[in-house]
Amino acid sequence: MAMRRVLMTGLLLAGWSIAADAAPAQDAILPASVIFATSTGYWEDDGNAPDVERAPRGAESVADPEGKATQRHGYYKLFAVRQADRTSKIYLQQIAQTETGPAIASTIELQEFSDLKPYVTDIRPENSNGIIKEPGLFATVYLKTDPAAEPDGWTVLIDEFGDITVEKATN
Repeated sequence: MAMRRVLMTGLLLAGWSIAADAAPAQDAILPASVIFATSTGYWEDDGNAPDVERAPRGAESVADPEGKATQRHGYYKLFAVRQADRTSKIYLQQIAQTETGPAIASTIELQEFSDLKPYVTDIRPENSNGIIKEPGLFATVYLKTDPAAEPDGWTVLIDEFGDITVEKATN
């Protein structure tokens, strides 16, 4: 009986070892440098409106290439990317809901945060009820400018016209 247990355990362990060697490595879905992210808010336009009001870098166009104006809508994504010096850069994306699924309409760096060289500790949406039906965004970024300090809250607000405001929270 003991010999049978040893044999079965050996076969089982050998099978796991072979399965582990044969399993392909998973591709990273999200880079390790993205430390916080939230999707919130809502936007829509007639297809001719500019994307978020700052000069985007590397934005994908989701407009109709034939020049026809088509109604677009989607949500915003706000995320922090950790840099080599442990500070973070914060980016804002417009995500368009298309027939084939979500597509990035634009990506911008929020320079107000980059100028602070922050240590980001959290990003939170205004609420956790999902995408809201009124245009705009309200989110809070918690950050430190000194690693030993307590975090401060900063708000990111996009109004119904697409204007972006970044300011220290006043609660």
